[in-house]
Order: sequence, then structure tokens, then C-alpha cells
Amino acid sequence: METTTLSSRGQIVIPKVLRESRHWHAGTSFVVEEVPQGILLKPVSTFAPASLDDVMGCTAYRGPALSQADIDAALDADVARRYASK
Repeated sequence: METTTLSSRGQIVIPKVLRESRHWHAGTSFVVEEVPQGILLKPVSTFAPASLDDVMGCTAYRGPALSQADIDAALDADVARRYASK
């Protein structure tokens, strides 16, 4: 259990081990909520809210199912295209 102290300016340092485990870096914004157990910090999402339809991409595809060989060939062609100039 980590402890910290409230400064005269109302600041609290979150212990390094906790910041690292949560991948919180300088500049991370938080929502602060009062809950029955105390104070809850939640990092503000860096992504705008989106609907399922916005993020599901090709799930609306209505054509015939592709075979694994067709998928592999398409992936191989894309890799070759991406790395042809490198």
C-alpha cells in the first residue's frame, strides 16, 4: 500500500509505481469523482465517443466468404506492396 501527502497547494503526488502500472504520464487528464469510499480518479479518454457502427469496419460486408488461401494471398500482396520500396 502506497501513501502520499496533500501539499499546501492542494496537490497529491501519485506514487511512481502506480503511475507506471497505469501508464499515466505528465499531462494525463483525470475525471475526479467523490464516491462513498473516498475520491476516484479516472483518466479522461483520449478517444472521442463512437458508435459500434463507426468502429466495426468491414463487418457490414455482404459478399461471399473468402477462403483462408484468398486471405493469405491478399495479406502477402499487401506486405509485398508496402515493402517493395524499402
